[in-house]
Amino acid sequence: MKRSGARLADPGAELIDQLGEWWQQYGRIASSVVGAVAAAALLGFLYFRAQAATENTASGRLAEAEIMFWQGYYPRSYETAQQVIKQYPGTRSATEAHRVAGDDAFWRGEEGDFQKAVDEYRTYLAKRPRGMVSDGVRRSLAYALESNATALALSGRGAESAKQMQEAAAGYESLVGRFPDRESSAEFLISSARCYRALNQPAEAIKRLQRVVDEFGDTAGANRARVMMAEVKAGSR
Repeated sequence: MKRSGARLADPGAELIDQLGEWWQQYGRIASSVVGAVAAAALLGFLYFRAQAATENTASGRLAEAEIMFWQGYYPRSYETAQQVIKQYPGTRSATEAHRVAGDDAFWRGEEGDFQKAVDEYRTYLAKRPRGMVSDGVRRSLAYALESNATALALSGRGAESAKQMQEAAAGYESLVGRFPDRESSAEFLISSARCYRALNQPAEAIKRLQRVVDEFGDTAGANRARVMMAEVKAGSR
């Protein structure tokens, strides 16, 4: 039997040829894509490392502001907090600096500081609306609103005063039940009632005080609420 001169093609050789043709056609594109991915990964790494370094520096400055606040150096603490806000925008520390600046302004005692505290607290809550710290800032905001409303009333700006006093009353009441201790809830209702007294709305004040007696009768605030309620009723006759 005579052998045929034809030879079967080597499948391995054909595959190598196909790969070679593919690389000639697409190899440069593939190399560019891989290079771009690697570059993006490197840039991402450098960016996050720079962000971490920035945050670390900002947190150090924020800690300085916090320490000065607790030492009672409110003007210096306020100035440092403002520097953190301006020099390190977008960082977590810059957001927290609004809280510190609000506390500084509230306790500093200069003209217009209560409004500055209100503005700082509102900015903080716009950036960080949830969490226990945010609830603490809401409490501070309510106190700042009430204090500023009182200052506005003394300066003859009655309409602005009434608006902020109403907001303070609602702010206090929104915090009832948000803190683990019952004393805080009783205090918030009493504070809300105090705002309604300032607004000359004795009926609304009595409602809040009655809630303290009915819902938080086991707290120290309950006796205060009873005394205050008697005063409001006597004054409204």
